[in-house]
Amino acid sequence: MSLRDDIYGTRALNGYRSSKSNNKTKHRFKLNLQKRRFYIPEEDRWITLRVTAKTVRTINRKGISAVLKEAREKGTLKQNI
Repeated sequence: MSLRDDIYGTRALNGYRSSKSNNKTKHRFKLNLQKRRFYIPEEDRWITLRVTAKTVRTINRKGISAVLKEAREKGTLKQNI
């Protein structure tokens, strides 16, 4: 299972950690993924999504229906939702 957000499709990033002596070591910046259930009142059903903590805050602010509609328009939504 890949480290990917189901709604916005964000992925883990690669980068470097820098020590005090400025030595660089490769590092992977993983996502803060959460497995959450959301209720969609228009469709009268529950869905389970793997979303980042940032996406959960966005859903709390805008609502699940608005976020899903926006993701469908952008084309970033997972196909089976």
